[in-house]
Amino acid sequence: MSLAILFSRAQQGIAAPQVTVEVHLSNGLPGLSIVGLPETAVKESKERIRAALLNSRFEYPTRRITINLAPADLPKQGGRYDLAMALGVLAASEQIPADELSNYEFIGELALSGKIRSIRGILAAAIQARSAQRHIIIPSENAQEASLISGITVFPAHHLLEVCAHFSKTQPLQGHRHHSHDTVVSDCAPDLADVRAQHHAKRALEIAAAGGHSLLMIGPPGTGKTMLASRLPGILPPMTEDEALETAAITSISQQGFSVQNWRQRPFRAPHHTASGIALVGGGSHPSPGEISLAHNGVMFLDELPEFNRR
Repeated sequence: MSLAILFSRAQQGIAAPQVTVEVHLSNGLPGLSIVGLPETAVKESKERIRAALLNSRFEYPTRRITINLAPADLPKQGGRYDLAMALGVLAASEQIPADELSNYEFIGELALSGKIRSIRGILAAAIQARSAQRHIIIPSENAQEASLISGITVFPAHHLLEVCAHFSKTQPLQGHRHHSHDTVVSDCAPDLADVRAQHHAKRALEIAAAGGHSLLMIGPPGTGKTMLASRLPGILPPMTEDEALETAAITSISQQGFSVQNWRQRPFRAPHHTASGIALVGGGSHPSPGEISLAHNGVMFLDELPEFNRR
């Protein structure tokens, strides 16, 4: 077999469009080329794949290798396709069986040793893999995050050899099933009951929470505006699973870090009043969420009006 077809997922905001990884081996001068609108990090993966295969004691084919990442008009970024491309090379060269590859999706960056490194945005990819009714093989470091999704079996792996052993049926990977992670508020979460007096302000918070209203608090520094606002998420109704997954997916693709323990807790964001428009709204050459998006299904508190609104 000189052609192997596998599936992976791109990252496009909180969406994770499917990427079909096609690997073809043909006669000609040895080499590896990647097509399908890959960016620099994806083009560099050919060196990571070669080193990972050799260090894992596999044979690197001395043939012409062409890898196509479809659809061709979707920009491909990062090292998240390394695992799928490496397995495609092994399947096309008949070093691993290709019978069950179509039932899985593969996401992970390869180290030169063959270790599978974690990526950002695994939650959105797992949600889409569930919709496609496929299993997903991911880095072990992302297993806790992906286990928030019900209705899908997640297979975490530390090394490329573990994935190959799974398809060779010599040592199957252990599926990581859904865990509820029902913790809503941590023990140190701010509680409105901690606030003494301020009866009118607390009543305003209750009305805003009950009706989903915005709230404007006016007063000199030190009167408790920030303290009151930080306790508003605690009196909002609990998030549904869909709402919590939406919020968690946004956090997953950001640089803020993701906490599995408090994934159902409504977020509270308090950006500095000098924050720029991009910091609040998000964007950039590689779009990333801003403070408004990170406060999705939660509360955002602005202490004074932002500088760009004053002009």
